[in-house]
Amino acid sequence: MLVLVVDSSTPAVTAALVEVSAEGVALRAGRCTVDARAHGELLAPQVDAVLAEAGARPADLAAIVAGLGPGPFTGLRVGLVTAAAMGQVLDIPTYGVCSLDAIGYPAAAGEPVLAASDARRRELYWAVYDGAGERIAGPNVDLPAEAAVRARDLGVTVAVGDGAHRYADTLGLPVRVEPRYPDPYALARLAAGRIRSGAPSEQLTPLYLRRPDAVAATGHKSVLP
Repeated sequence: MLVLVVDSSTPAVTAALVEVSAEGVALRAGRCTVDARAHGELLAPQVDAVLAEAGARPADLAAIVAGLGPGPFTGLRVGLVTAAAMGQVLDIPTYGVCSLDAIGYPAAAGEPVLAASDARRRELYWAVYDGAGERIAGPNVDLPAEAAVRARDLGVTVAVGDGAHRYADTLGLPVRVEPRYPDPYALARLAAGRIRSGAPSEQLTPLYLRRPDAVAATGHKSVLP
């Protein structure tokens, strides 16, 4: 089964095409461009590119997997809207995976790991994974110092992700080079069980964790004396 994977929860805009079978998951094509200001401009062309590289058409897709975040409002919704719209038009199921899981899960190597992405406002989106890659805390959004305290309480000895690189001094943990951003192969593996079983399509609910920077006005000021 050919499956499209998209994630726009971080500055990395990612699209990939994977093949899910009873034997496992195989990456057929992938594109990733790091640009925090161009999610909307980059994602659709990258989807077209991975399909073309694999010699596939949208009609060949059996499912779509999308990273749910957490992530900043504007960027995150690009991937989710794209996935939801394609799923509806093609009449195929969509499945969501926490984007931090696609950083922490592949980084697990027998010891607890902190996965962190940049939440702006000098904060981190973070989660903690045990040695087998299971999430045991989070996702949360906190100041780096607060995330560091929570991580140490859980026995974390290493960190991973772009947020960990940005705030390495505050976290006080060794930082692994990769994965820096959500791994599309990991996103596919984490959804593979649902894909193989033909699970019902899921509503792609974003993990914003906080209100967007821009909110609608709640009322109007009177201009009368």
